[in-house]
Amino acid sequence: MGVWVDANYLVSSSFYLLVLCLICSRKGNATAANGCDLFTGRWVFDPSYPLYKASACPFIQKEFSCQKNGRQDLLYTQYRWQPLGCTLTRFNGLKLLEKFRGKSIMFVGDSLSLNQWQSLTCMLHYAVPGAQFNISRVGDVTTFEFLLIKYEPCDIQLRQLKKMQDYEVKVMVDRSVYLVDVVMEKIGRVLKLDSIQGGKLWKGIDMLIFNTWHWWNRRGPTQPWDYIEVGGVIKQDMDRMQAFEIALNTWAGWVDANIDPSKSLLFFQGISPSHYNGTLWGEPKAKNCVGQKQPLLGTTYPGGLPPAVDVVKKVLSKMKKPVKLLDITLLSLLRKDGHPSMYGLGGSTGMDCSHWCLAGVPDTWNELLYNLIL
Repeated sequence: MGVWVDANYLVSSSFYLLVLCLICSRKGNATAANGCDLFTGRWVFDPSYPLYKASACPFIQKEFSCQKNGRQDLLYTQYRWQPLGCTLTRFNGLKLLEKFRGKSIMFVGDSLSLNQWQSLTCMLHYAVPGAQFNISRVGDVTTFEFLLIKYEPCDIQLRQLKKMQDYEVKVMVDRSVYLVDVVMEKIGRVLKLDSIQGGKLWKGIDMLIFNTWHWWNRRGPTQPWDYIEVGGVIKQDMDRMQAFEIALNTWAGWVDANIDPSKSLLFFQGISPSHYNGTLWGEPKAKNCVGQKQPLLGTTYPGGLPPAVDVVKKVLSKMKKPVKLLDITLLSLLRKDGHPSMYGLGGSTGMDCSHWCLAGVPDTWNELLYNLIL
């Protein structure tokens, strides 16, 4: 689990740098992917990737900043996801900013939501590197937004920069590890599987990307609750997959009752996998992801999909409101090389084979998201 850090940043650079970047940026030569299964495919080496340089994103948090933490191999940043039946349209930050001008995007979930949020903010910042921005935190919500530029009428350069910068797009992340509530009561911290009070923060958002799974099997000192409550009954514990499904159904019911799909785009991030058992990818001697430098290059994962994937698909299939599944599990399972390992928050003593380096795999999640909303 990543550490959530309060932050306020203000960055600006010259108008010249912005124009130079826009002139030199590659135009995607990908075709539209309408009607194509974007999530069945393989990873291919592509020297035009990554979509941005990690060094050009000044606000990557330590747990994802693998290169800054000492990782020297960069091959993992140069793989592109290739669906079997089509080609993805290359991510274009300016087009996304224009599409969401004056609108809001919110990721809701655990530290994998933070991982994807951080990726998208880097991708957007790279599109307008000369723009001023701010990252602020209020309660459980962190917001990235470009700042408005004040200029004198005769200042042509600032007026041009302002025209490009005034998208007024907010990209937010809400820390809601389980989506349902964890409440402090007299007996201790209670995970309430049939209660969502925090959902008021999600209303009125133009695009919502939900996620939960990473914490459902936590036990011991890192488990952030003491009891489970469902149907008014307090339990010390229960089958975690069953609890996960009950919570997802509670979330699904909340979405069906509270979100208008004509005003809000709805996505579920899917299950982001970990790599702590090499037997699952054909390397029995590997105890974790350390030293992995290349993805699996086929179209299937030897260890199969985690059972939580079926639970997610089952719940989504019964919903009244349309929620698109950002089905990242298989493509991420193939990326045993993409984790921080010893180059994360805890170094070699905190081996991280759950989160993802940036630049890296979450950029592909966002490129897929981009293709789904074009």
